[in-house]
Amino acid sequence: MKRKRFSEDQIVRILQEAERCGSTVSELCKRHGVSEQSFYRWKKQYGGLDVADVRRLRELEKENAQLKRLLAERCLEVDALREVLKKKD
Repeated sequence: MKRKRFSEDQIVRILQEAERCGSTVSELCKRHGVSEQSFYRWKKQYGGLDVADVRRLRELEKENAQLKRLLAERCLEVDALREVLKKKD
């Protein structure tokens, strides 16, 4: 089965359509070629957000990952310096 990749904008629009439209989730999923499991996972992650909020969320996640990498590097440097100081004593 072909795997489709939806952008965050498309996901938000599908979720908004589900809120506006009176059709069932299964009908909506069939129309867009999405499994119900994916729909509910998207709803859990992106529910109640609009397109601008999703873009901001993506930027924050990217920034958070960068900060985590910097912290990990700093911790490694501190550990290395402690090892050097222990050897000098």
